Amino acid sequence: MKMAIWFSLLSLGALEAGEIESKVEHGFADSKGVKIHYAALGPKSGPLVVMVHGFPDFWYSWRAQMEALSEAGYRTVALDLRGFNLSGQPEGLEQYDMRLLIGDIIAVIQAQNAAKAIVMAHDWGGAIAWQLAFHAPQVVEKLIIVNLPHPRGLARELAHNPAQQKASEYARNFQMPDSHTKLTAEGLARWVTDPEAKKRYVEAFSRSSFDAMMNYYRRNYPREPYQEASGPLIKPQCPVLQIHGLKDWALLPGALTGTWEWVDDWTLVTIPEAGHFAQQDAPAKVNRAVLSWLKR
Repeated sequence: MKMAIWFSLLSLGALEAGEIESKVEHGFADSKGVKIHYAALGPKSGPLVVMVHGFPDFWYSWRAQMEALSEAGYRTVALDLRGFNLSGQPEGLEQYDMRLLIGDIIAVIQAQNAAKAIVMAHDWGGAIAWQLAFHAPQVVEKLIIVNLPHPRGLARELAHNPAQQKASEYARNFQMPDSHTKLTAEGLARWVTDPEAKKRYVEAFSRSSFDAMMNYYRRNYPREPYQEASGPLIKPQCPVLQIHGLKDWALLPGALTGTWEWVDDWTLVTIPEAGHFAQQDAPAKVNRAVLSWLKR
């Protein structure tokens, strides 16, 4: 087992784009009538890890982590958020309310006949996963967040840091009613550097709803004038690992400051050379950090 884990950590930076496709099992969870697609890899008897992508992305973002964790004995299940790729694409702004997005993750956990899961999430997936840990702690065994600060940290930076305000200009543009009309599948996949992976991204985005993607921002992203978080502090009841690529141009690392005040069991790993998509920019480092933390 140790040899298999070590091999995966060394090799996954060069994982072939299509290799994972022949290995995963596909399925759907029913989230109050909305079908949530997922891809699964690893022994069904292993500890469950549910992986939640961000924007613009789909389940395939986690291919390197699925490979490494499944070889280590974990059952990895990476879902497509509603509106993306093969998941349902309900119309209407209210269909992208945070409470429904939380319900989608719970539905995937239940579809695995599990009471709880290790939840690993990035970007919008991270925003949903934080709220899941706050409001449905009974289903979250451990929480792993990649490049999405604690909501209080992001709110503080938006309220007081001009650099973060500038970095979030894209989000304000996405909140406009016609923002979805300015998107293309090719444009959304521009950040993907691997040619074979880019083909799969263009295909996935061509199947997706651009209006749904923008509804995440219209419904849930803070609006001007920005204000610090108010109300009672809810702390996660589980251990939290945060991994942050320091070259993230959208979510600046200053928002990480103070997280130790909001999370009791908190581990932070920063990757200086990684950008917003740390799980793809530095897969071997992310995998090593995750496996080490899970086995601590």
